[in-house]
Amino acid sequence: MIRVAITVLASLVATSALAAVKPCEELKAEIEAKIQAQGVASYTLEIVPNSEVKDQNMVVGTCDGGTKKIIYQKNDR
Repeated sequence: MIRVAITVLASLVATSALAAVKPCEELKAEIEAKIQAQGVASYTLEIVPNSEVKDQNMVVGTCDGGTKKIIYQKNDR
């Protein structure tokens, strides 16, 4: 399951640069669909201003013209 999450995150980070001009809600929905397609059940995605990003490793997307980030966190069960 960890490999799946890492693979999903790697592909999301690779495509996030191309999505920099997308509205955040649209990009978040696309990322959620990819994560769910990989069978990841317990996670959170949050849209935050750039200034609130504490760990760059959690960033899976950039949106609203580069002013905000979408961060991913796997929830423990």
